[in-house]
Amino acid sequence: MAPNSRCAEVSSSVSTGQLRRTAAPQAAPLVSTYSIVACDLHAGQWGVAVQSKFLAVGSVVPWAEPHVGAIATQSYANPRYGPDGLALLREGRSAQETIDALVAADDDRAQRQVGVVDGQGRSATFSGEECLEWAGGRTGDGYAAQGNILVSEATVDALALTFECNAGMPLAERLIECLAAAQAAGGDRRGQQSSSLLVVEKDAGYASLSDVLVDLRVDDHPHPIPELRRLYDLHHAVFGATPRAEWVDVDAALAEELRERLADLGYDGELEQAFSEWVGTENLEERVDGVERIDPVVLNALRTKQGS
Repeated sequence: MAPNSRCAEVSSSVSTGQLRRTAAPQAAPLVSTYSIVACDLHAGQWGVAVQSKFLAVGSVVPWAEPHVGAIATQSYANPRYGPDGLALLREGRSAQETIDALVAADDDRAQRQVGVVDGQGRSATFSGEECLEWAGGRTGDGYAAQGNILVSEATVDALALTFECNAGMPLAERLIECLAAAQAAGGDRRGQQSSSLLVVEKDAGYASLSDVLVDLRVDDHPHPIPELRRLYDLHHAVFGATPRAEWVDVDAALAEELRERLADLGYDGELEQAFSEWVGTENLEERVDGVERIDPVVLNALRTKQGS
C-alpha cells in the first residue's frame, strides 16, 4: 500500500473508529500500556504520550528533558529507567546505548518494556521476552512506539503510521492523534483507564521559567483519550500563542464593546484595569500584552463568557 493511502486509511479510522473497552481487569500490577516517545527537532521539543488500563499512568511512564531525550518505561515498569535513562542520554549515549545499559543492569529485564528517543532524534525500543502478549515496538525517524497486553500489533502499527503521517502537526497534537489511532486499532486488550501527555521545550513553559510545555494527565476515566484531548484544548486556549500579526487592533468601537462586556460581567472602571482583572480571573495572562491590541482567542473567550 502506498504511503499516502496508508495515511488516509489511518485518518479515516481515527475519525470513524469508536473507543472500546474490552476484557475485564487482571489482578497483576502491570503497567499494560501503549506509548509513543518522539521529538520534533526543528521545534526543539521532546514528548511522550501514553494510554493504559492502569490508574494514573502518567505518574510512572513518561520522562523527558529538552535536547536530552524522552523515555517511556512500562510493563512491570521500572521507574528508575526514567531518571537513570535521562542521565545516560545527558552523557551523550544514544537511544540504543541507553536502553542497552538500562536493561543490562536490571535483573528483571525480561519483564520490562521501554522506548527512548535521544537528543538527536535517534530511537530505540525494547520488549523483554516475558512481556505479556501482544507486546512489541516499532521505531522510525524521531519516534519509538511500543505496547504490551495489546489486542494485536495493529495498535503499535497505528501509533507509528499516524506519527509518520502527521509531520506538519505540532508535536503535542501529533501525539494525541497517535493515541486515538492506536485505540481505534484495538488498544490495550484489558480496556482503558488513564492517559498522559508530556512535551518539553527549553524555556517554553509557564512564564518562560520552565521547560515543561505540556504536562496533562487523565488519571481515571472511561474514555481517557477524548478527555486528554479536551484538557489539551483548554491548555492551548490558556497557554497557547497566537502570532502577533493575527492580533486585533482595539479601535474605539472594539474598546466600547470590551467595556460593555466587562461591565456585564461585573468588571467596571477604566478599560485597562477592568480588562486586567477579568484576564486574571480567567488565567489568560500569558495571552495578553496591554489593551491596545488583543489576541483573538482572548476576545472570543470574553464574547463567549459574556454571551454574544
